[in-house]
Amino acid sequence: MPLTSDPPLDRTAPQRTGPPADDDPAALKVVPVRHPWRWAAIVVTAVLLAQFAHGLLTNPAWEWGVFAQFFTAETVVRAVWVTLQLTVYGTVLGFALGIVLAFMRLSASPFLRAVAFGYIWAFRSIPLIVQLLFWFNLAYLYKRLDFGIPFGPGFFSFDTMGLVGAMSAAVLGLALHQAAYAAEIVRGGVLAVDGGQLEAAAALGIPRLRQLRRIVLPQAMRAILPNAANEVISLFKGTSIVSVMAIGELFYQVQVIYGRNGRVVPLLMVATAWYVLLTTVLSVLQHYVERHFAKGATR
Repeated sequence: MPLTSDPPLDRTAPQRTGPPADDDPAALKVVPVRHPWRWAAIVVTAVLLAQFAHGLLTNPAWEWGVFAQFFTAETVVRAVWVTLQLTVYGTVLGFALGIVLAFMRLSASPFLRAVAFGYIWAFRSIPLIVQLLFWFNLAYLYKRLDFGIPFGPGFFSFDTMGLVGAMSAAVLGLALHQAAYAAEIVRGGVLAVDGGQLEAAAALGIPRLRQLRRIVLPQAMRAILPNAANEVISLFKGTSIVSVMAIGELFYQVQVIYGRNGRVVPLLMVATAWYVLLTTVLSVLQHYVERHFAKGATR
């Protein structure tokens, strides 16, 4: 007697040799899904891009000869260098202060949390151009700085007339403004790390500094980097706002040139091309840095 419940196979029964039944998966004809609207969108987009490129090449108002003349001009290249300096200084100082503010907000001390929250609230509320003008006019607000006993006599003082120049005011304003946003980016990345890992690390006796350096930050960087890169790119383009302080960055220098020769459109295209070129470089760097910190992560 067989041990299974299946009926015995009757080998004398006739085998089916006709066409497969309709419910046989092997008999089904596989038809690929068609996307007519997708192809229509591709065609429309290609036509629009072709028309735009044709207009760029054939419209004499773009004045590509003037564009080629000034794209690598010495004054423009120097202005690009000033823009890069403002971006680097603002990013480094802003994120350095932002990391401190982020961990102050994550601190168990109500005082540190209140101070960090107040800073972030203030600098995110005040427009950047107002902050820059305040720092630029520091000598008008405070003609002299005294050091001594609070609300008492001062031991020494100095004038503020030459304390903060235009470049220093721009770097200070950009960095302090950037720190408020960097703090929230870093805080969000740290909070994205599962707290159970820290509990496990503490149970193993790993010091807190090593927990932060070897467990928290490598995982938090995957959440921090995309937003941080966006902030750096925004800061790079946002340096054009310091033109109100007559600093020779890219946009200000382009304004000076087309104010003299009246070639507004080609000079604006010079600035646009430099911004697009350098933003592309930053985006490529972002890709490789993200790929480095994404090792071992499932995408």
